Amino acid sequence: MEDRTMFGGVVRRLWPPDAPALRDHLLRLDADSRYDRFAMAVSNEFIIGYAERCFGFDDIIYGFFVDGVLRGAGELRRVAGSDGPSGFANLAEAAFSVERPWRRRGVGAELMARIVRAARNRRAETLYMSCLARNQAMRALARKFSAELRFEPDESSGRLSCAGPTAFSLLYEAMDDAQGFATAMLDLQRRLFTMQRPAR
Repeated sequence: MEDRTMFGGVVRRLWPPDAPALRDHLLRLDADSRYDRFAMAVSNEFIIGYAERCFGFDDIIYGFFVDGVLRGAGELRRVAGSDGPSGFANLAEAAFSVERPWRRRGVGAELMARIVRAARNRRAETLYMSCLARNQAMRALARKFSAELRFEPDESSGRLSCAGPTAFSLLYEAMDDAQGFATAMLDLQRRLFTMQRPAR
């Protein structure tokens, strides 16, 4: 569940009040990590603008928090042009970022499991991931899900074929989202309280 401690932190869904935390996390990525995440070199200004647009109707983001600081994120978006009466129809896009000190601890796998579940529950048939040939960590992560997904790598992307939702996958996501929303609201209240306390 979202509020359990794992890998020295907590994994939960992000909500609009978490936008500054996502922005700060992406800004902390080193140049190589930024390139792997966005498949190009990006400036601080690009990241600030990107983070401001990350909480639209079709955006689902899970984050890994350590002591209240976001250290990793998994993002899911419906690809423009895919439509249908419900869900993400045919194609969704996933992206991942984990700050270097928290890599190789299973954080990426936990985030990817949440994103894959969210894509399944929205009936996305194919999950697309930017995956540069040099990004061995992302390729290894995709291979961990080979029993459930098919990975078709090329020089710049990978495609994962998703199974449909189950009663359990829908229930677990609903429970995670409810717990994560409550945790996010408590974090927001703590931040507001800290900001309002008079300086001594």
